[in-house]
Amino acid sequence: MLSLDFIRTNKSKVIEAAKNKNRKVNIDKILLLDDERRELIQKIQVLREERNKTSHVKPDEKIIVRGREIKEELKKLEETLADTLVKLDSLVSFVPNVPLPEVPVGLDETGNVEVKKWGKIPKFDFEPKSHLELGLSLDLFDLERGSKVSGFRGYFLKNQAAQLQFAILFYVFQKLVKKGYTPIIAPSIVKGFTLFGSGQFPWGEQEVYKLNDEDAYLAGTAEVPVTSYFSGEILNEKDLPKKFVAFSPCFRREAGSYGKDVKGLYRVHEFWKVEQVIIAGSDIEESKKLHDELQKNTEEIIEDFKIPYRRLLMCTGDMGEPQIFKYDTEIWMPYRKSYGEIASNSIMGDFQTRRLKIKYRKKDGSTEYCYSLNDTAIPSPRILIAILENYQQKDGSIKIPEVLQSLVGFKKIDQISNIKMQNQV
Repeated sequence: MLSLDFIRTNKSKVIEAAKNKNRKVNIDKILLLDDERRELIQKIQVLREERNKTSHVKPDEKIIVRGREIKEELKKLEETLADTLVKLDSLVSFVPNVPLPEVPVGLDETGNVEVKKWGKIPKFDFEPKSHLELGLSLDLFDLERGSKVSGFRGYFLKNQAAQLQFAILFYVFQKLVKKGYTPIIAPSIVKGFTLFGSGQFPWGEQEVYKLNDEDAYLAGTAEVPVTSYFSGEILNEKDLPKKFVAFSPCFRREAGSYGKDVKGLYRVHEFWKVEQVIIAGSDIEESKKLHDELQKNTEEIIEDFKIPYRRLLMCTGDMGEPQIFKYDTEIWMPYRKSYGEIASNSIMGDFQTRRLKIKYRKKDGSTEYCYSLNDTAIPSPRILIAILENYQQKDGSIKIPEVLQSLVGFKKIDQISNIKMQNQV
């Protein structure tokens, strides 16, 4: 959330940022309400001072009458102030963050800029199959029974695909722990303030599963609970940055994507993810370095799996409301004959921490809001799609990336190994 002082002193910049992010905001109304807020606070302060002065004077009839008047006036002003604050907070909550100057201006994904490409696109001497065809032929997942049990976009991962998914997630988790990131398994059930704090609310409420009438929701990413970990706290500057590698199941309604990517495992309601989250000091240059570190981690992982990828610098119209700078990492998916998103790496500035009231105490004793960053390390089953399709062989088998072979205990997936596994059950 942007501060009112920032909005007031950077009015044109805030209006331009909202326009470039395709968001409608009424900054003039916000500033008008803020003026009313200031005026009300001043009037309340004057009346309270008058009340305090008279409290030390021997009361007479005139003072008693004036005391009653002050009480009534304060009540009305405080009620008006409370109403004004509700209206003001509501409007301010919809104001998006201001991108850094180096972010390209663009209407939508067509304005994104490719800044890096790695790996050779595989060339097959046969017609490559989709992950859906491969998975069904090798009995790796069951979409029909998944839909029966879970509903639309439901699925079961089976046999070696289940083993492979766990191996991938474990490999990535351990890799980041070795880099000094604090391992954490985050709750998937979160309170509403965490979703507001992370910037999921108020914009993305339709994407989130709500649990009955409780203040309880299913998080769409570990970013939500982990960023909220220090909510309402003041950290020590010497302890920053705080780096986390978090594992959690993730849930998304995909409300706006009905009919899009309905076949296979690319767009599902429930998936698994290893997430990177950093809470840092309010230094944008340090944040840029940490952002590069997060990106390097993600790219190293994909390179370990030897899957081609590209990095995109996201334009204003294709980045989220809280973000001031963002990379998307996309991996090659042969059947799509294109890249598919696998990770998003974002600098949030103090947008999230201001909402969550996360500060740090500097050496001079003053306090400031922290900065927050996050990046997907790896999500599954999207990474499964890429491995199945990029590592498929002419005979219908699938090789396992070398770094994962010792974790799964096999070098390839084929009909014979599947039969052996089923016989063991």
